[in-house]
Amino acid sequence: MRKLYEQKEMLFAVLWIVAYCVIVGTIRGYFGMESIYMLLALALFTAAIIIFVKANHLEDKYGLAGWPKDMNKYLFFIPMWILATGNIWGGFSPSYHGVSLVIAALSMVLVGFVEEMIFRGFLFRAMLSKNKTTVAIIVSAVTFGIGHIVNLFIGQTGFETVIQIIFAISWGFILTMVCFQSGSIIPCIIAHSAIDVLSLLGADNEIFDWIYIVTTIIVAIVYSIYLGRLKSSDSNKEELTGTDS
Repeated sequence: MRKLYEQKEMLFAVLWIVAYCVIVGTIRGYFGMESIYMLLALALFTAAIIIFVKANHLEDKYGLAGWPKDMNKYLFFIPMWILATGNIWGGFSPSYHGVSLVIAALSMVLVGFVEEMIFRGFLFRAMLSKNKTTVAIIVSAVTFGIGHIVNLFIGQTGFETVIQIIFAISWGFILTMVCFQSGSIIPCIIAHSAIDVLSLLGADNEIFDWIYIVTTIIVAIVYSIYLGRLKSSDSNKEELTGTDS
């Protein structure tokens, strides 16, 4: 794995994404999110990522070394974390109960970690080393959204999947921009996990669902423009203008 990473970092990232989508998507389709098989698969992905990052001392590169040192940067986490509660704006109605809810919630926490690491970590950082910053951000966000097409294989309708992809792309821009500007992936992992866990607890309310979707799209546009005007905490210290990083 180390050799592939050193020689073809982009391919390394893509293979992680493909493996995750195929394996986790298949298990979810057959057994459901509340399955112990789902939790075990996600635990294995999580362990593999942590072991690889720590063994190769890549915590700084992937934003796992800690929180931003500049306390002012905490301020732009606030809109992201408020928006992350959107799944419960319409009330509470758990999708599962008892042990099934616990397993599903733990799985969702791990989904947040794994997806952030492969999209905002492996893919985004690989793109930054080869492309312009703006291109890297767009590819990371759009790829994250398109990855949700696997939900077609678990019985979701085409219309629902398209809406979810648009929603996920919007979140992809928010998470990628926050990760880039703060230099830390940890706030994004927290937000992503919160979104997924709260999706298990929120009531099925079509009006509030659409309010959340539209709000997310609007916030993503405004938030990305705002964050794009800030200076990145990355070592290049360049403005987000599309110049090579």
